[in-house]
Amino acid sequence: MLRIVRTPEGEVVIDPSGKLPGRGAYVCLRDECVLAAEKRDALSKALKVSFDHDLYARLLERVRSNSDEEGRAP
Repeated sequence: MLRIVRTPEGEVVIDPSGKLPGRGAYVCLRDECVLAAEKRDALSKALKVSFDHDLYARLLERVRSNSDEEGRAP
């Protein structure tokens, strides 16, 4: 799971540490989870703020880079 947070300043950011202050929401690290969240606009509803949907593109990038790294042999 990856945490997305609305900071006290109102900025929406990806929080890989899971420790930033603010209102948080979680999304699983699979393409279909991010795409479903985007389709339902789930993160803006959970965070109670409207934001630029490029966040979903950044999330997909992160998910895909994670799966690429997991597929590599040590």
